[in-house]
Amino acid sequence: MVTSVGQSQTEAFRSLVSSENYGKCKNDVHRFWSFTYTNLQPKMAASVWLVLGIAMVRFYIQKGTHRGLFRSVQRTLKFFQTFALLEVNFKHYSRIFMVWFIAHSIKQIQNEESVILFLVVWTVTEITRYSFYTFNLLNHLPYFIKWARYNFFIILYPAGVAGELLTIYAALPYVKKTGMFSLRLPNKYNVSFDYYYFLIIVMFSYVPLFPQLYFHMLRQRRRVLHGEVIVEKDD
Repeated sequence: MVTSVGQSQTEAFRSLVSSENYGKCKNDVHRFWSFTYTNLQPKMAASVWLVLGIAMVRFYIQKGTHRGLFRSVQRTLKFFQTFALLEVNFKHYSRIFMVWFIAHSIKQIQNEESVILFLVVWTVTEITRYSFYTFNLLNHLPYFIKWARYNFFIILYPAGVAGELLTIYAALPYVKKTGMFSLRLPNKYNVSFDYYYFLIIVMFSYVPLFPQLYFHMLRQRRRVLHGEVIVEKDD
């Protein structure tokens, strides 16, 4: 009797872990994760960026200067911007680079006005963007939110790029002086890497990349706000 029960339990377990059932379970987990991330992530993101924005305003009111502002919000900024790796998006990768490999690594430039510029731009942009996603999911999108989503970027995107480029430019002398993140010859790997010239290449990479993103948003703006049918040309 005991043997029979044990065999039935074993067969049930094998059935549970069979490839077919495992595949169904895996798909269910994937669907659950996708649903949870799609529905909760915009709300969480909008809240975090709103908190970050309030913290920045509060700091400036209390201190009367932007000096030290990055240091006061950097933990929240680093955590959430790194978490944004879950979104496969060039914009987030470039921001993570700015946060960790520029502003975090080169403390001498943290009080530059250009750092505050891109921080303010990121905050306003993300509050607007994630508010748009949140209200859209709720099927109750106020016109102002939609209008802000497709108009604020006209000024914010160029301002953000200017802030990022000016910050990288300000970092160049420190990188050249210290040789940080660089690998000189001779070495056992027989490979050289100069972070200074890498940053210059990064700055030039904005030239082809930024117009693509910017004009894409302009096309989206015409489609959403003015109802234009956009026909993409074949390459």
